[in-house]
Amino acid sequence: MKRQLFDALILLGLLTGLTGVVYPLVVTGFAEVFYSRQRNGSLIFVSEKLTGSKLIGQKFSRAKYFRGRPSAGDYQTMPSGGSNFGWTSEALRKRIEASRADGFGGALLYASGSGLDPEIPLEAALSQMERVIRARLVQETSRDDYREKVATLIRTHTQDRQFKFLGEPRINVLELNQALDRMAGDK
Repeated sequence: MKRQLFDALILLGLLTGLTGVVYPLVVTGFAEVFYSRQRNGSLIFVSEKLTGSKLIGQKFSRAKYFRGRPSAGDYQTMPSGGSNFGWTSEALRKRIEASRADGFGGALLYASGSGLDPEIPLEAALSQMERVIRARLVQETSRDDYREKVATLIRTHTQDRQFKFLGEPRINVLELNQALDRMAGDK
């Protein structure tokens, strides 16, 4: 009996050390070497200033920016998640009506399951294009040229379906807005 208890304690110590110390250190070292950019959350820096993460959505409320999907937790990471509003919810109906009144439709009416999606479907970006152009364009005469530049930015930032058949073509909102700022010379 004492021998079995001793063997069990030795095995517990070995497995705890292996799975609680050695394995995490190996995985962390692997990430450090091969995935140095992604290991801390795919952070995006502009002029050495942290502007966001490629993996977490942000709130863009100014008209000159493309907007992401609504967030039930106001883009905070701790209360992330869906609103859990049912289809008969008065609060959901009011939020949808307010979004529609602002000119948004489709995927931009509903929060995602996480409430922090950094991407929007291609259709959602295209539906916002005219609003963004109106907000950014100074001279009316160059509208067609500017529209073509914005359309090109949208095309170049469009990511294809995952494995060519899962989901829809999508665009990272933060990266698209930063590209617009670079094109306009904004910081």
